[in-house]
Amino acid sequence: MSKKDSGASVILAYLNEKNRPYSAQDVFCNLQKQHGLGKTVSVNAMCSVILKRKFTGQFKDVSDDDLKEMDSQISKLNAELQTLTQNCRQLDSELKELNNSLTTEEMTQEIKQLKEECSGFKTRLEKIKSAKNHVTPEEKEKVYKERNLYVKEWKKRKRLVSDMMNSILEGYPKSKKEFLEEVGVETDEDYKVTIPNI
Repeated sequence: MSKKDSGASVILAYLNEKNRPYSAQDVFCNLQKQHGLGKTVSVNAMCSVILKRKFTGQFKDVSDDDLKEMDSQISKLNAELQTLTQNCRQLDSELKELNNSLTTEEMTQEIKQLKEECSGFKTRLEKIKSAKNHVTPEEKEKVYKERNLYVKEWKKRKRLVSDMMNSILEGYPKSKKEFLEEVGVETDEDYKVTIPNI
């Protein structure tokens, strides 16, 4: 086999394998190291391949009608692709929803647990209803009135003590804290107690 024919077979195999359009320069650069093809041999071998129409990259002539038919087919395929894509998204959404929902077994277990909780609440309610020590509305009202009275008295006394201490501290040589420690007064703040709202 001549060097030209040998180069042609190498180039043909290469073009068939890569299935891409290459110039003679591209083929020369890509094959010279591996196969030792010179530039002249590469160009001549490519011309030989083209003349013999042995490589698979040839296309037949296409008429305008054929092009229109191809465009129509492409449009149909694009429409079909959009429909399939939309259906896939919808199915994916349904799948996620189903994956997040409870199985029949899980649902049965949850119903059983809720029934047990309801039964417990009913038992507690019956105990409360049957109890003899219910507080009457009158007793409740009386407790609230007493509470309000005590809170008002608490505020009044705290204000009086504060006014007296401020008067004493005007002539007292030490700090308020030192005065409270010296006379042994314990405040609400010492016990972290605040007066409730009425």
